[in-house]
Amino acid sequence: MIFGEVGLDDAVGAVVAHTHRLGDRVIRKGAVLDAEAVRALAASGRDSVIAARLEPGDVDEDASAARVAEALLAVAAGLRAGPAATGRVNLHAERAGLLRVSATHIDALNRVGEGVTIATLPDLAVVAPRDMVATIKIIPFAVADSMLREVEALAATGAPFALHPFRPLLAGLVLSELPGLKPSVIEGTIAAMTARVAQLGGRMLPPRRCAHDAGSIAAGLRQLALDGAELLLVAGASATVDRRDVGPAAIVAAGGEVLHFGMPVDPGNLICVGSVGGLPALVLPGCARSPKANGIDWVMQRLFAGFPVSPREIMGMGVGGLLKEAPRPWPRVPATPTAPGQVAAIVLAAGLSSRMAPHHKLLAADAEGTPMLARVVDQALASRARPVLVVLGHRATEVRAALAGRPVRFVTAPDYQAGLSASLRAGLTALPAEVAAALVCLGDMPLVTGEMLDRLIAAWNPEAGRVIVQAAHRGQMGNPVLWDRRFFAEMCSLTGDSGARSMLRRHADVVTAQEVGGDAVLRDFDTPESLRRVGAWRTFGSDLQE
Repeated sequence: MIFGEVGLDDAVGAVVAHTHRLGDRVIRKGAVLDAEAVRALAASGRDSVIAARLEPGDVDEDASAARVAEALLAVAAGLRAGPAATGRVNLHAERAGLLRVSATHIDALNRVGEGVTIATLPDLAVVAPRDMVATIKIIPFAVADSMLREVEALAATGAPFALHPFRPLLAGLVLSELPGLKPSVIEGTIAAMTARVAQLGGRMLPPRRCAHDAGSIAAGLRQLALDGAELLLVAGASATVDRRDVGPAAIVAAGGEVLHFGMPVDPGNLICVGSVGGLPALVLPGCARSPKANGIDWVMQRLFAGFPVSPREIMGMGVGGLLKEAPRPWPRVPATPTAPGQVAAIVLAAGLSSRMAPHHKLLAADAEGTPMLARVVDQALASRARPVLVVLGHRATEVRAALAGRPVRFVTAPDYQAGLSASLRAGLTALPAEVAAALVCLGDMPLVTGEMLDRLIAAWNPEAGRVIVQAAHRGQMGNPVLWDRRFFAEMCSLTGDSGARSMLRRHADVVTAQEVGGDAVLRDFDTPESLRRVGAWRTFGSDLQE
């Protein structure tokens, strides 16, 4: 490739090196100059331009990046390539799983020549569907075909990275109890471990409780194995302090063996890894009661991805094993908002409306005759969220009729009487695969505008850690809440009528409070009194005066 100043007489077909703004026309960096572009440059008073000219055997940047991506994908299953643009191709995960990366292989590919670069996530990174796992960038505007052939040949010698999908394992949990152990500790452990299993694509059998002795725990493990468990978990009422302590002894009493006790990961030091009848069995450290990352996550991620966890591997986890958050010398700087994926809106409209019985609050009409729910849906449609799903349940036929003609998708929650979580689960499971996040909107909040919803969407940025965005007014948290897809499995495991409030507490460290410019996000209308207090009797609920 020849690079430098080129006279306009020889510039047709050259790749312009810098952006030129010519009145109402822009010739961008990387554009191939045609005759019309050259005439525009000449008309602006230029007689030359800095450009690159390809020589025989050169391959332009986009074609080069595409060839490298094709070579890598030929030896790495579970990934797909995005389109080539500006000499870059990104590789994305097709499924949730564990990414294994060979640093030796990636280094060798990057040393072929400075024109071809490959960057990846770290080895053993946990990825969700559509996550970017690697990027290929061609540095100059073209590289030699001979360099590409060398990269392709090296790639063919073995996979530099591979995605190992998580298996939908069925897990069983035994919880031992001692007098004085608070029920909230037991419930917190169940919730945290159920969420961990769900996030990895698995399911949890009903937990078994027993006395804190080896025989009782062993009986629980044997029963879980008979129930079909593929992973056995033990949460002891007291911390395990030795490989002969109650939890490890229960593994042996159940006919298994203790493979390793302890790990160089903090929190998570006091884990015990064993096996019962060929099934992996883990005695959990006390930190497993917390949803925050700890050593148990590293072990479970490997097991769900199909990797046996050996003592040697556990002993090699020390580098990077300090998971306790250390003070940072500099504050975090918010990243520039991006558009990381498609956001849907789920409007929950299945509830019993019991506080306005015998009336249905969502069908209450305003002065113009528009039902409350229709106002909520119209605002969702006015936002950038797509698709808009409406979850039906109580008086579904009437609710559907109230939204006639609107471009929404209806989803029925057959178990809507079980509470808000049932409606939430129905909406989440109906989302298309391409949806990367969802706004959960309540059907009785008609004052929330489409502009407010768009502010939540704009604030969402997984790369900057803004994966849960909650509407706020003057520091007070409200609704709606935007959830990144990585939380969908955990949300589907919720029960009862409290929705996802427990998850907001559990994941408080990744919740972003987004001011929306009004108190509408704090105001719902679920009783006739709530309508009267704001003077909305004339506006909402005119059919409730009887």
